[in-house]
Amino acid sequence: MVLLSLVASHRDLDLGVLERLSSDVHAVGRELVGASPSIAGAVVLATCNRFELYLDVADAEHAPEARAAVAATVAARSGYDPTRVAEHLAVHTGTDSAAHLFAVASGLESMVVGEREIAGQVRRALTTARKDGTTTSALESLFQAASRVSRKVEGRTGLGAAGRSVVGVALDIAERDLVAWPQVRCVLIGTGSYAGASLAALKARGCRDVRVYSPSGRATTFASARGVTAVPAGADLAAELACVDLVVACSGAAGAVLTVDALAEARSATSHPLTVVDLALRHDVDPGVRELPGVRLVSLTTVAEHAPAEHGAVLEARELVGKAAAAYEAERRVREWNPAVLAERSRVLGGLEAALSALADDQRDERTARALRRRTRAALHGPTVRAREAARAGDTAAYAAALAELAAISPPQVPVPA
Repeated sequence: MVLLSLVASHRDLDLGVLERLSSDVHAVGRELVGASPSIAGAVVLATCNRFELYLDVADAEHAPEARAAVAATVAARSGYDPTRVAEHLAVHTGTDSAAHLFAVASGLESMVVGEREIAGQVRRALTTARKDGTTTSALESLFQAASRVSRKVEGRTGLGAAGRSVVGVALDIAERDLVAWPQVRCVLIGTGSYAGASLAALKARGCRDVRVYSPSGRATTFASARGVTAVPAGADLAAELACVDLVVACSGAAGAVLTVDALAEARSATSHPLTVVDLALRHDVDPGVRELPGVRLVSLTTVAEHAPAEHGAVLEARELVGKAAAAYEAERRVREWNPAVLAERSRVLGGLEAALSALADDQRDERTARALRRRTRAALHGPTVRAREAARAGDTAAYAAALAELAAISPPQVPVPA
């Protein structure tokens, strides 16, 4: 088994490229596992600023085949050719793959370093893979370890304790052009987890007048559960924005929910300033609205430009992540290499027990049997420990030598009383 991750993020790519790579993202894992014999499992992690695939591949020899399958599958949805897709996806294996996911889950690779939303997104990625039937024991172990490391980083360093998030930074930028929060009139577009986080952030700042619009028709349920008002189903969104101060868009719908022409028409009779926060990777709002008089657009690109810089806790967090990844990979090797060790031990101990069982009742001496078991386990102990230590260190030569020692041990002869 080899863990393989293919990663595209805001650190290396334009958000427009990420948007295209993420097209129909949740079908990718199912298709890869269903169509590629080299891929046993897949977990897809797609957020507003990253697209990552974590694969359980049979062995290292199948890694190129798996990468080619990913490139072809993503290309069919993104419109890029497979070669370009492959160029956009950085590849990590083994310890590097674990270290990257642990860093992502801990908020170290986010637009806003230390943001906590990503930890929940990592958990939900695993939950989705379970529902899709694409996870494996190796991927379960990896993602559960990532969540543990995330909690450890938060507990040890306090990173993220200030509650900084993509939503938080976006609202910080937006409020520069707003009246006091209790007087802000806001329309929230979307009803997913990101909309929930956005609404919580708005309420925490004192925004009381929030109406929810959903292109999918779920606004009423979402709003009533959270004590806010829903825009009536079928209402013209642009018309609803004529007299508001703020729009926060995070529906993730395919295509712009709010177009330039529609907003321009709705605002034709007003000069009231409007701030639009678009947190959707696929652009809920046409970026061209920034050219309209009185409209200010805060996008994910804006957030990236204004995100807080790294601080002291990040260095400690990265050290924790590095150590955790090395320890995880060491324990993974022990689990993977241990069956051969157990097989040799079973051969020897099983042979001894078979010989003891073959004795007639009047030939058995329990004191002698206990002594034989004790000496046999003592003989097996040294090479067993050396094999496991070698596995933990990734020392294949030392592991092979210890395994050869075990293979050279024969079940002891059982003396038969005269």
